[in-house]
Amino acid sequence: MTTEGQGLNPHTNNNHYHTRRMKSILLAAAFLGSLCWAGTNPYNIIPEPVNVTTTSGTTKNLKIIHEQKVAGLGNEGYAMKLTPGGVELRYTTPNGKAMAMATLFQLQDQLSDTPEGLPCGSIQDSPDFGWRGMMVDVGRYHYPMKEIYNFVDAMHYYKYNVLHLHLTEDQGWRLPVPGYDKLRTIGAVRPSAPESQNNSLLANEGMYTKKELQDLVAYCKARGIQVLPEVEMPGHNMALAASYPEFCCNTKRAQVWTHGGVSSKLICPQKPATKKFLKDTFNTVQQIFPFPYIHIGGDECPKVRWNECPKCQKRIKDENLKDAHELQSYFIHRIEKIILAHGKSMIGWDEILEGGLAPSATVMSWRGEEGGIAAASMGHDVIMTPSKWMYIDHGQGAVETEPIAIRFGLPLEKTYSYDPKSPKIPENLRRHVLGAQCNMWTEYAVTPEYTEYLLYPRMLALAELDWTPKEKKDYNSFTRRLDNQLIRLDMHHINYHIPMPEGPMADRIAYTENTTLTFYNSRKYPMVYTTDGSDPQTSSTKYEKPLYFNKDVTVKIATMLPSGKLSPVRSIEVVHEKLMPATEKSTQPGIELRRTEGNLYFVKDLDGAHWSAPKIVKDFEFKPDIEDKGAYCYTGYFEVPAAGIYYFSSEMDELRIDGKVIISNDGKLIRHSRTRNSIALQKGKHAFQLLMINNNIGGYLRTWNNKGFILAPEGNELELPKPEKLTH
Repeated sequence: MTTEGQGLNPHTNNNHYHTRRMKSILLAAAFLGSLCWAGTNPYNIIPEPVNVTTTSGTTKNLKIIHEQKVAGLGNEGYAMKLTPGGVELRYTTPNGKAMAMATLFQLQDQLSDTPEGLPCGSIQDSPDFGWRGMMVDVGRYHYPMKEIYNFVDAMHYYKYNVLHLHLTEDQGWRLPVPGYDKLRTIGAVRPSAPESQNNSLLANEGMYTKKELQDLVAYCKARGIQVLPEVEMPGHNMALAASYPEFCCNTKRAQVWTHGGVSSKLICPQKPATKKFLKDTFNTVQQIFPFPYIHIGGDECPKVRWNECPKCQKRIKDENLKDAHELQSYFIHRIEKIILAHGKSMIGWDEILEGGLAPSATVMSWRGEEGGIAAASMGHDVIMTPSKWMYIDHGQGAVETEPIAIRFGLPLEKTYSYDPKSPKIPENLRRHVLGAQCNMWTEYAVTPEYTEYLLYPRMLALAELDWTPKEKKDYNSFTRRLDNQLIRLDMHHINYHIPMPEGPMADRIAYTENTTLTFYNSRKYPMVYTTDGSDPQTSSTKYEKPLYFNKDVTVKIATMLPSGKLSPVRSIEVVHEKLMPATEKSTQPGIELRRTEGNLYFVKDLDGAHWSAPKIVKDFEFKPDIEDKGAYCYTGYFEVPAAGIYYFSSEMDELRIDGKVIISNDGKLIRHSRTRNSIALQKGKHAFQLLMINNNIGGYLRTWNNKGFILAPEGNELELPKPEKLTH
């Protein structure tokens, strides 16, 4: 990461920017430099400039020798000429100069690996979209201001122009509001879950000061970046409810959450104290943030409390509103008036469409493209941020190879391929699509290193998606330039994702006679492996064809970048097994479910437990209440149709097959079925025992997980066993 206040500017003289590089990077510099020359554009720039021409000669001098403010280049456009004597620069606005400087910083980094110099030539450039945003969730995780500055430096380097700060959440309140000190002493303090837990949502506290935020705004402005503040309402407000329960429909004091999810606690829009608080909050926001937009959230707002609240029900009746959805629209309209009074416009997540959209509102479409399509078709401005493409807290590879994430299956190419201007929007209304934005939520990204791992290199894909015209976008060109850019990230000590070797469905592969392992990765990089227990090196055996084994072995394999840098090592244990014998026991339909009480966290806590009498259930559909602490145990038999190797996974705490522990998630944060195993089974019925501990374990409530186990023969998609195959 870069030093605060210095950015990714190689011209600065700071302690961070030293020339420490990996040996492999030095060795690969010449090779990667040649890649730059292979295409039509020799300048290794992301996002791809609109127009590049080259002339004869080279330059080693990137100092600005002449700059001129001219008309006609647009708010963020610029033109530069690279000559042997230096750089000639033209722009229309300070924002245009900021974008030009971002290009120069990238060229300077490229020059450091191109000793022969860069070709002389010209670059004329301007963005395709005016909104090129990145959201960082500081509500759930209070990032130190230094890390936010680092983030801004990277945004500038890749020509982003909107930093969206998600300032309030169930897990923390980060905005200072004068006169409401409990927001700092209570709302900004997320307690840790019990010390015995492996807690993802670690204890975290902090509130930014007014000066800190104002200084950040000024720092961003100098780099052509606006700061969009978001204050969530009426939902996602457990931190507010913990501080001032009197602002909510249900005045029972809440706690700042230590886990994720969607709370039913809502701001009560009908209380005078609430109205005053909202006015004071937005008055503070407008004093700090000059950006002409304020984001009010509006997402994931269960209406159960409003349906129970006499004041809310009276308002629905008095205003002739249909239901609580229209009450939300009524509330949003009132907030809009406050925001308009400050000379600003309102942005909300696409749920603000429910019950009728406020006249001046801009919609940020996250649940898909539909909200954005609907809003644009109504003549409202939209920012496209559908989670399927733009939520970069999602894992970038296969579930069995990646660290914990809220979801998986969002590789680099998928983000790059997104087109914000959906063909479903009438052509004459597509001008309302301001641009696209990636969102970095922090339910599980609680360290700067892991946040970077999720951000990069997808952050670069969005940069090009938003800047470069559609007709000039080319994924192959992008990836060639990206290989060079990864070296730049190494130079600036930024952690990034390297595609892991995928293929085997588990890290323990059972076989009866022999087995074959096939590997691939999402970027088609080469892979190297070992079978002697050592970690692979760049000189290790290159993977070229499927690996055949008829004896026990541990395979260690890693993806290798063109620079020689390796991914984390994937270790796979290949183990010979005899087929577990099936039971001949006569069984009945349904499986047994038992319960034991207690505030439990680990399987060992069940030693000596007193279990209830069994209840016969047909499958794993039983869903205990969140507050119903204790543990549940399923026992019974499942049936497999043929002898062979079967793969298993579960989001529960422990799975035993025929008395053997196959899956253990004991004490772990489990968001998806990431732990997988394989075993050899005879055709027929096999006994199982499945334990579930109903508690907040690692920052995620176990009751939210899928309750059963999934299985499949080798090479098939894992799925729940069919109810008719479950017996006791």
